[in-house]
Amino acid sequence: MSIQEPQITADAPDMPEMPAPRVREVTAHSIGGGLALLFGLVGLLAGAGLIAVATQVDGAGAKAALIITGILVALAAFLAMCGLNMVAPGEARVVQLFGRYRGTIRQDGLRWVNPLTSRTKISTRVRNHETAVLKVNDAYGNPIELAAVVVWRVEDTAQAVFEVDDYVEFVSTQTEAAVRHIAIEYPYDAHEEDGLSLRGNAEEITEKLAVELHARVEAAGVQIIESRFTHLAYAPEIASAMLQRQQAGAVVAARRQIVDGAVGMVEAAIARITERDIVELDSERKAAMVSNLMVVLCGDRAAQPVLNTGSLYQ
Repeated sequence: MSIQEPQITADAPDMPEMPAPRVREVTAHSIGGGLALLFGLVGLLAGAGLIAVATQVDGAGAKAALIITGILVALAAFLAMCGLNMVAPGEARVVQLFGRYRGTIRQDGLRWVNPLTSRTKISTRVRNHETAVLKVNDAYGNPIELAAVVVWRVEDTAQAVFEVDDYVEFVSTQTEAAVRHIAIEYPYDAHEEDGLSLRGNAEEITEKLAVELHARVEAAGVQIIESRFTHLAYAPEIASAMLQRQQAGAVVAARRQIVDGAVGMVEAAIARITERDIVELDSERKAAMVSNLMVVLCGDRAAQPVLNTGSLYQ
């Protein structure tokens, strides 16, 4: 499955400007390690054989020459075998020769490179980083708590090794910075109906978080696969007050819906009575009926029937 990079749009938050990378990943020149291992073993055996033959030679000069040759052959074979590398799936080797970047080995298995080079092991597996619960102020100044999890992996090994000091710590720090920046850009709950909020527009805010994270860690050769908020709540010191506010809003919304339904039921009742000519209703009787029906339909308690033995006007 292909992974699409987040697109930076014009309405995205202010993006940090990271320096352009000075080095890009290239493939290092390497050969299969099986043949190199075979030649190395043959060289060691040849060196040992020359030394063994030297013990059978009587001449001092020839014996010394065979011994020296055998030692040199064995040392050369051992030095050549130092260029062998075992690369597991999900790993890579960054190759340097006297401080210069010579390429990256990504092909798994036993590989051989110049034994004079240094090889840095780096993981290209998918990782995740979960931030601690951060306490910040939202766009309205309310203290909130939030945490996020980021799924990432190293895409460019050369940038990860040479562009930053520690790419794992870099991702951790930049993730926390991005989460804090997103939190102060948007409110927990928006007062305006068309405004974005952390709680009401989780998908849009998550997309903006992914865009900012991509801009922050791209210089380190890191690819952001997914980012999600795992914790979002008001801080404890204002949680009770905000809960009362949310409860009040829910009560108002429920009352509004009840009133809207009651008005429709009253309209339907008066229309049916008038249509069937059950009773003649003047303006006062309609007002009394509307009042009684609204009390019955909108009241929190069951209505108590009252029997009127007289008339409406007595």
